[in-house]
Amino acid sequence: MIAKKIEVLKTKETKIRKEEPLRFAALGGLEEIGRNMLFFEYRNEIIVIDIGLQFPEEDTPGVDFIIPNTSYLESRKPNIKAIIITHAHYDHIGGIPYILHKLGNPPLYTTQLTKEIILRRQREFPNAAKPVFEIVKGGDVRQLGKFFSATFFDVVHNIPEGIGIVLRTPIGNIVHPGEFKFDYDYEGKPKNLEMWKKIGDLGIHSLLLDSTGSEMPGYALSERVVEAELEKIFRAAKGRIIVGTFASLLDRLGEMIKIAEKIGRKVAISGLSMKTNIQIAQNLGYLKFQKGTLIPIEDIHKYHDEKLLLLCTGAQGEPKASLMRIANGEHKYIRIKKGDTLVLSSSIVPGNERSVQNLKDNLSRQGAIIYHYKMLDIHSSGHAPQEELKTVMRLVKPRFFLPIHGYYFMRWRNVKLAEEVLKLKPEESILTDNGLVVELEKNSVRLTREQLPAYYVMVDGLGVGDVEEMVLRDRRVLAQEGMLVVIASLKRETGKLLKNPDIISRGFIYLRGNQELLEEIRKKIRLLINQIPKYQPLDPDYVKSLIRDQIGQFLYNKTKRRPMILPVIIEI
Repeated sequence: MIAKKIEVLKTKETKIRKEEPLRFAALGGLEEIGRNMLFFEYRNEIIVIDIGLQFPEEDTPGVDFIIPNTSYLESRKPNIKAIIITHAHYDHIGGIPYILHKLGNPPLYTTQLTKEIILRRQREFPNAAKPVFEIVKGGDVRQLGKFFSATFFDVVHNIPEGIGIVLRTPIGNIVHPGEFKFDYDYEGKPKNLEMWKKIGDLGIHSLLLDSTGSEMPGYALSERVVEAELEKIFRAAKGRIIVGTFASLLDRLGEMIKIAEKIGRKVAISGLSMKTNIQIAQNLGYLKFQKGTLIPIEDIHKYHDEKLLLLCTGAQGEPKASLMRIANGEHKYIRIKKGDTLVLSSSIVPGNERSVQNLKDNLSRQGAIIYHYKMLDIHSSGHAPQEELKTVMRLVKPRFFLPIHGYYFMRWRNVKLAEEVLKLKPEESILTDNGLVVELEKNSVRLTREQLPAYYVMVDGLGVGDVEEMVLRDRRVLAQEGMLVVIASLKRETGKLLKNPDIISRGFIYLRGNQELLEEIRKKIRLLINQIPKYQPLDPDYVKSLIRDQIGQFLYNKTKRRPMILPVIIEI
């Protein structure tokens, strides 16, 4: 009888455990472009996909990078069975040197090219964990722990060797295609649609789909069209050709170098990341050039202008990249000459509009003839636009849909596409945010109320995570309103002000031109200090607080500005 009861209890327990949901959460990549990192968790096993960084924004002054908050995963690092890296863009690999050791250094499943780019970057971090790689390619199947296995498939992006994943889980097959677009033949027909149909034939529970291109109608521009347009510009150019683009656009960089060979130009590369990526692609056989085509940047003075193509980083207006240094006259080897043809072969990443405009203005003032993607077909995004997203939805036929990668509106738009194509009910497509936990079961998906830590972790110099919101808030105030330092010398015994307060202004007012306001501030400080009762011992912190509050309010009433007030009390 007791044995029967134990057996019944065991059966019930097994049944309960079998019905456990698959947990999904993103630690970055939803609500921004960048910082991509998400994971799936079932019982005591976790699979992570990507560890990216985000470049600083206007409201994060002084910050080098922003990386995901991995505190939830750190507390469960023995459970992490694998990290899958979909491709070698920094918004998918950039957090690895800062985070991998915190997760227990689990194996990284990725392609050969992505591995080499990760390893090259790791050289900048000699004390970081040495990654353990498992090399995969399209068609490979790998068992990842007891509950998960992955089938990898090739996708076209704007860097070679992008991979997508069919993740086999206890509740069904989950598809994460990474970032992708369609490739087209010379007749304009999309290639390899059969692959997406085969994925759909597996029976897909949920599709996680990149939302970056969800606002863009139509189909992606073929790279064949881009190459033809670039060749026209190159052939028409009379002087030097300077191209600014992403260091990771290896396929397009390779095509531009081939065009240069056809028209008899030498190629020099300016930008360490671009030079490194091209060298890696050459070593792996992805890019092949004639001997002597590539020349050192320091040798460009040896060639006539009409024989040069210069490939540069910095098309997003990054302050330290090659193009901005050229525009500012700070580049060691390149100065803009009147008649230089300058090609910006990249679209503008959201948030970089102002810096790119400043770059174009500065270069055109110096005489450069500028072409960019809004003028001619010289850039094709690596992200599928609406019709390509809809085609994938039709072929994969998921039961549930989770849009990823992009701002809320982009993901909302992607949901609308899914509802249109797949006829999904509202509860069958989930719009989540960073840190929110989604539970997936065999016949349902639901957004829970659980919130994991997913706030920004700042990388600032050698510090990781030590720049917190209060520090950023101070930086914003200093950047927007400036500061006022008030130095007051007081007699310790009596609390009496010994001399007129000294005032230092940085970023608030020009002292010489505002003597009247300065005298009003000093008068206000004298009144404040004189009103403090003299029968109690001098409390410097109280005096500082009084000056900070009262002078801050006084200045706001006078100027409608709120500078940071820094009181300094000297006791004598």
